[in-house]
Amino acid sequence: MYQTVGDTRDAVRNGEITAVESIDEALRQLTSANSEIHSLTEIFEEDARRVAQNIDGRLHAGENLPLAGVPFTVKDNICTPIGKSTAGSRILADFHAPYSATVVDRLLSAGAVCVGKTNLDEFGMGSSTENSAWGPTKNPWKTTHVPGGSSGGAAATAAATRGMIHLGSDTGGSIRQPAAYCGVTGFKPTYGCVSRYGLIAFASSLDQIGCLQASAEECALTLQTIGGHDIADSTSVDRPLPPGLDPLQPRAEGLRIGVPEEYFPEGIDTEISASIDAALERFKEIGATVERVSLPHTVYANPVYVLISAAEASSNLARYDGVHYGHRAADAEGVVDLYSRTRSEAFGAEVQRRVMVGTFVLSSGYYDAFYNKACKVRNLIRRDFDTVFQNVDALVCPTSPVTAFPIGDRIDDPLKLYAVDVLTVPANLAGIPGVSLPAGFSSDSLPIGMQIYGRPFEDDLVLGLAHAFQQATDFHVQRPSVCHWEK
Repeated sequence: MYQTVGDTRDAVRNGEITAVESIDEALRQLTSANSEIHSLTEIFEEDARRVAQNIDGRLHAGENLPLAGVPFTVKDNICTPIGKSTAGSRILADFHAPYSATVVDRLLSAGAVCVGKTNLDEFGMGSSTENSAWGPTKNPWKTTHVPGGSSGGAAATAAATRGMIHLGSDTGGSIRQPAAYCGVTGFKPTYGCVSRYGLIAFASSLDQIGCLQASAEECALTLQTIGGHDIADSTSVDRPLPPGLDPLQPRAEGLRIGVPEEYFPEGIDTEISASIDAALERFKEIGATVERVSLPHTVYANPVYVLISAAEASSNLARYDGVHYGHRAADAEGVVDLYSRTRSEAFGAEVQRRVMVGTFVLSSGYYDAFYNKACKVRNLIRRDFDTVFQNVDALVCPTSPVTAFPIGDRIDDPLKLYAVDVLTVPANLAGIPGVSLPAGFSSDSLPIGMQIYGRPFEDDLVLGLAHAFQQATDFHVQRPSVCHWEK
């Protein structure tokens, strides 16, 4: 059994196994895991084996394929050339994308093989993967608990399997928070570092594609393939990726780490605070210095995020009207009835809630009081980061104020559910890179996540610091109760 993406890549490249054998093992793991945790919406057995056979033929002919035979899954709000792209919503229940996302094309061009689509909160709106039209995903560490969200399917799959790439998206913590809950490494790149073309939009100024992996080293390998400028995405930044991604070098010696006091809010789980304190001591042992810093406008991050993301969701989801594509209400009496019934029938409660909030804050008479003011405070939050990064190289803090909670525990209380994202949304508002990695376990054996933030486009430093921590600890190689890989 090959434990890492690098192991799988090297085994196929060196002829130890064929691409078909690599994919057969991935399909075995995925099928077994999915039967227990419902983390995938589709598994592409026939298509994946067919593509793998083609990869073997191309390798035999001498073609250079950097990721030949490496399996990958895709969050179901990222368009793929096979299968459906539903965004976890009934409004796109039968949608087959007419094109595939740039990140998917880049993996396919490198010889990787798409093996499935992972579950998510509808349109990425949620923090528990309970809002999916296809049912909730379960946490592999404790199946009565949520895996986090919205990339909960990818996080749970990453925890229960090995040797694959898992793509997710992060609008307010949707990669990092489920990574923390499922004990894996979740990476959100700098905004503009990875193309968003082919990502079904939630909030376009916040959305970013990233990955959920066993380690920072695997995240760096994935970024090396999917990152870089894309002419199809107007928000993609035309600058080269950092050179030190593959192989990733550990970076801690001489780095200055800031610990923002606002990221330990009242009510944070004491076991989480203790784990972060212990991690900071470990950083000191491997050569970093640690100092306390302040990001004073953090207190406004959650309400600012709610307003801006809801406003952009209202605009982006206006296209789902029952006319162009997707679900269409039957026997509607006129266009207003068609719009109303289509959207009420096919959008879930959380999506309807956010669309209504967004429509309100963009409406005449309220735009300046809500949306425009939120954008101004967003700039203050970004400036806080600019200021603090003049004195430190990275920030370290908890990923979430709580560990994974029971399924159903917060679903009826939106404010209580939004509160679990309070420590992740600032990175999206500022557009900076962030990674969540395992830093310990609670007394009831649930993973505890730690975040590392860095300056824009210093993604290699963020991942290098995470890699250094993982070389000094073993939290990221622990096995959950639902586990279909061998040590």
